[in-house]
Amino acid sequence: METALWWIRVAGLFITAIALSFWGTPWVGKWAERRKKVAHPRADRWHQKPTPLMGGVAIVASFTIVTLGVLGLGWLPVETAPKVVALLSCGGLIFALGFYDDLKTLPPQTKLIGQIIIASLLVFLGFKINWFVSKTANVFLSILWIVAITNAFNLLDNMDGLSAGIAFISALFLWIVEVMGGDAGHASPLILLLPAFMGAVLGFLWHNFHPASIFMGDCGSLFLGFVLAAVTTQNDLSRHGHLVPIIAMPLCVFCLPLVDMGFVSIMRTFFGRSIAQGGRDHTSHRLVAIGMSEKQAVLALYAFAVMGGVIALLGMIHPAAMIAGGVVFGVMSVYFLLHLGRVRVYPPGEKNLLEKNKALTFLWIQFTYKKRIFEVLLDVFLISFVYWLAYFLRYDQAGYESVFNLFLGSLPVILVCCLTSYFIWGIYREVWRYTSSSDLPIHVAAVLTGVVLSVTALVFLYEFRGFSRSVFVIFGAMLLLVLSGSRFAFRIVSEFLRRLPMKTGRPVLIYGVGDRGEVILRELLGNQKLQLSPVGFIDDDERRVNTRIFGYRILGTPKDLPILVSRYGIQEVLLAKESLPEAALACTEEMCRSLQIPLRRVEIQIQ
Repeated sequence: METALWWIRVAGLFITAIALSFWGTPWVGKWAERRKKVAHPRADRWHQKPTPLMGGVAIVASFTIVTLGVLGLGWLPVETAPKVVALLSCGGLIFALGFYDDLKTLPPQTKLIGQIIIASLLVFLGFKINWFVSKTANVFLSILWIVAITNAFNLLDNMDGLSAGIAFISALFLWIVEVMGGDAGHASPLILLLPAFMGAVLGFLWHNFHPASIFMGDCGSLFLGFVLAAVTTQNDLSRHGHLVPIIAMPLCVFCLPLVDMGFVSIMRTFFGRSIAQGGRDHTSHRLVAIGMSEKQAVLALYAFAVMGGVIALLGMIHPAAMIAGGVVFGVMSVYFLLHLGRVRVYPPGEKNLLEKNKALTFLWIQFTYKKRIFEVLLDVFLISFVYWLAYFLRYDQAGYESVFNLFLGSLPVILVCCLTSYFIWGIYREVWRYTSSSDLPIHVAAVLTGVVLSVTALVFLYEFRGFSRSVFVIFGAMLLLVLSGSRFAFRIVSEFLRRLPMKTGRPVLIYGVGDRGEVILRELLGNQKLQLSPVGFIDDDERRVNTRIFGYRILGTPKDLPILVSRYGIQEVLLAKESLPEAALACTEEMCRSLQIPLRRVEIQIQ
C-alpha cells in the first residue's frame, strides 16, 4: 500500500509540474517580449531569428511551486525539510545570478565567483559527497562537482531543445537508478523531487524544441545543472559496495554535458580562443557542419546521453558490467570526438597551436605517423584493463585484494607477450576503417598466441604459482572482444560519419545491385569531391525490393522512377549494369528524359 501511494504521488507531481510549466512558458515569453528581453542573432550564436529569453522563469517557478506543495502536504520526512529548503534557497540564488546575467551580462569571472560562493553555501548546508575518508577532499570535490555540472549545462544551452532535453534525460536516469536501488517507496526522500523537476523541464521543452519559440536563458540553464548536481550528492550510492560505480554512475549520467564542456575547452585552448566566450564550435554545431540537420544533431546527442544513462543502470546489475560498457562507450566516443575535432568551425585562416609552432608540428607528425602510436597506446590500455577485469570477475572482494599483487607483478609480462603477438600477426598493418570479417581469424590467432605466450612466460618466471587458469580463459575471451570490437567500432563510426557529408550532394539512384553497384556506392561514399549523395538502388528484380546493401535500400524497379524522383528529389540515375537489354535500356532512357534527369553509365573495372 505504501509503495502504491508513493507511485501515485510521483505521477501527481510529474503531471502537475508539466501542466504549470507548459502553460506558464508562453506567458513568460510574452512578458519577455514586452520587456524586450529577446536574444537577437549574432555571429557567435546559432539561432537565426529574435527569440524571447527568460524561459527558465517558468521552469524554476513550476519546480518551486510543486516542491513547496510537497513540503506543505507532508509527503517528505520532517528531517528532510531543512535540506529541501536549503536546495530551494540556493537554487533561488543561482537562478537570480543567471537572471541578472540575462539582464546585464556579467563578466565570466564574476559569474564563476558567484557560482563558487553559492555552491560553497550549499555544501555547508549538507549537500556534499562522501566518497573519501578525507572530509576536506569531500568538501573540495563537492564544490568542484556542483560548479562543473552547473557550467556544463550552461554551455550546453547552444541549440534548440538541447540543454533542456539532456537535463530531462539525466534526471530520468538518476531517478531510475535511485528507485532500482531503493526499492521504489524506500528510495531517498529527496529523489521524490526529481519527478517535479522532470515535469517542469518537459513542459518547457515542448516550446523550446526546434524551432524554439523561447530560450531558457542563463537563469534556466544554471538552475538545471545546479539542482541535478545537488541531487547527486544525496543519492545513497554507498550500498553498491565498490567505489567504482559510486563515482562512475553520476559521470555516466552527465556524460554529454561533461564531454561537451571538456571538448569545447580543449578545442578553444588549442586555437588560442577564450573558453568563456560564446561560439558555434560545440559538438552540436559540428554535427550540423558534417551534414546533420539541427533536429537530427540534437536527437543524436539525446541518444548519446541515453547510452551514458544505460551504462549507469548496468552498475545496478554488476560493477564489471558498467566498467566494460563504459570502456566500449568511451572508445567509440573518442573516435567520434577525434572526427569532430577535425571539422572546420572557426574562421578561414585561423591557425591552431600546431600550425603556429613549427616545432610542435614536427613532433606531432613524428608521433602520430599513420596513427599507429595511438593504436598501440589504446591496445596497451585495453590489454591492461581486460587483464584487471578478468581478476575482478574471477574473485570476490576479499579474494581480489589477496591476488592484486599478482596482477600488478604479472601485468608487464602480459603486455609484452600480447603486443609481441599483435606485431607478429600483423595487427598494426591493418587499416581500421576497412576492418571486415576476414580479419577476425587473424584477431583470434593473435589473441590465442598472446595468451599462450603469457601463460608460458608465467610458468618459466613464477612456475604459475598463485595464478588461476580461469583468469586467463576470461582474459582471452575479453581480449578478443575488445581487440575486434575496437576495430569494428572505429569502422562503424567512420562509415556513419562518412555518409553524413553526402547529404549536401546531388541525390542520385544507382541502377543495379551487383558487384558494380556495390563498387559505385563505395566510390560515392569515399569520394566527396563528386558531390553525389546516394539515396538507394533500383533493380529489375522485384524480389530484391526493400533489401539493403551497406545500409542503402533497394527502393523499387525502373517503373517506380516517377514516384522515387518526386519523393526523394532524385537528380541523376547511375547505370551500374554492364549489360542491359536494348528494349529495357530504351524504356529507362525515355522515362528519365520525361522526368528531366540524366541516365549515366559509369565505367568501372571489376577485379
